[in-house]
Amino acid sequence: MAAQEARKGVFYGTFAYTMWGCFPLYFALFDGVPAWEVVIHRVIWSCLFLAFIVTFLKRWQPVRVALAQPAKLGFVLGCAVLIAVNWGVYIYAVETRQVLQASLGYFLTPLVNVGLGMLVLKESISRLQILAVVLATLAILYQLFLLGVVPWITLVLAFSFGTYGLLRKQVALDGLSGLFVETLLLLPVAIMALTVLSYSGISHFSENASTTLLLISSGVVTAIPLLAFAGAARRLRLATVGFLMYINPTIQFLIALTVFSEPLSVEKLTSFIMIWIALAIYSWSAWAGRTRPLT
Repeated sequence: MAAQEARKGVFYGTFAYTMWGCFPLYFALFDGVPAWEVVIHRVIWSCLFLAFIVTFLKRWQPVRVALAQPAKLGFVLGCAVLIAVNWGVYIYAVETRQVLQASLGYFLTPLVNVGLGMLVLKESISRLQILAVVLATLAILYQLFLLGVVPWITLVLAFSFGTYGLLRKQVALDGLSGLFVETLLLLPVAIMALTVLSYSGISHFSENASTTLLLISSGVVTAIPLLAFAGAARRLRLATVGFLMYINPTIQFLIALTVFSEPLSVEKLTSFIMIWIALAIYSWSAWAGRTRPLT
């Protein structure tokens, strides 16, 4: 039974990360719709769809408990703002064909988590993990000095998602309920923004049937991989989930090269290789620490 549940977990995790990895193909369909407008609709329709899922699964109790304690919603609101920023920058990266930078951001995220854990939570980390964080930092500085540009998409995606994970640890809500409450807090702002767009005549929602359906579908597309990920997290060890996580940026990297034909200079490739080496060091350290016998 345990082996069967583990296989289900691997399937759910692979499905979730593969779907997230294919997001560039989906968001590339929003041609002509600004990233921030897509985020507005993503908030509205994901909130409605998640409300349906919460009702279907009878999971309203933790939501009610959270909303009944507004003084404790600060961390949830912080999570909501960070995930909205992450969504917006990611969609912008796809629209402007900078998916390589986006994939590098998600490759970098686990190392950002390690660094934030050390600096903010005062977590102890091994020398190998410190080496991995230093090597990742050098990779970013390499881009900064040799390419002469700040890889801001990479940094915003990595630090917004990394900080989101940091704040999420302070929220006593499961993945589904947490995301629902987060989007619920953003819903009033999204509705007001959509109202302004509509009255100004610059909304793309009613532009044509395909755009309308795409914007509505963003809610479903947001929720489905989350539900699959929740199924994986319940059945798998954290180390296994962490390993599967690399599926997402790897697929994005391949899509950027093969579908969007983004140029990959020697300098960019070098920075990717440095991040990959850092991830290999981090993964080995985590695995060795997990398997080290107790003394």
